[in-house]
Amino acid sequence: MRAVIQRVKSSSVTVEDELVGKIGKGLLVLLGVATSDKTDDAKYLADKIVNLRIFEDGNHKLNRSLFDMGGEMLVVSQFTLLGNCKKGRRPSFVNAAPPELANELYQQFVECVRQKGVTVKTGRFQTMMEVSLINDGPVTLILESK
Repeated sequence: MRAVIQRVKSSSVTVEDELVGKIGKGLLVLLGVATSDKTDDAKYLADKIVNLRIFEDGNHKLNRSLFDMGGEMLVVSQFTLLGNCKKGRRPSFVNAAPPELANELYQQFVECVRQKGVTVKTGRFQTMMEVSLINDGPVTLILESK
């Protein structure tokens, strides 16, 4: 699994002019699932992201996690994160999981985060989405489960 994590002041996702997910201060997570990913990958990334210390404490040091500060998470599936652009001019998506597996692991990731006590909103799997955010920092990180 590959995740692009953005610390946000707020974020939302819209599908066909319908607001389907919106959060305040927290993390926007764009999540891509690879063909080789398993449940352990979803659990690992969920735990890592929820406990990643990327929020400032009273001394302006990155010492607080999403869990510590009571923030929210917006999770948006994004298979294009698995695109390989090394050859040619068109990305290859052979490493992206097929929709059934990708959706299953995406849902497992979301459930793992919820079980940790974090409020989670989501996009809508396998649809065209418009994602809006107000980046905080900006702080943007890329994590992989492998």
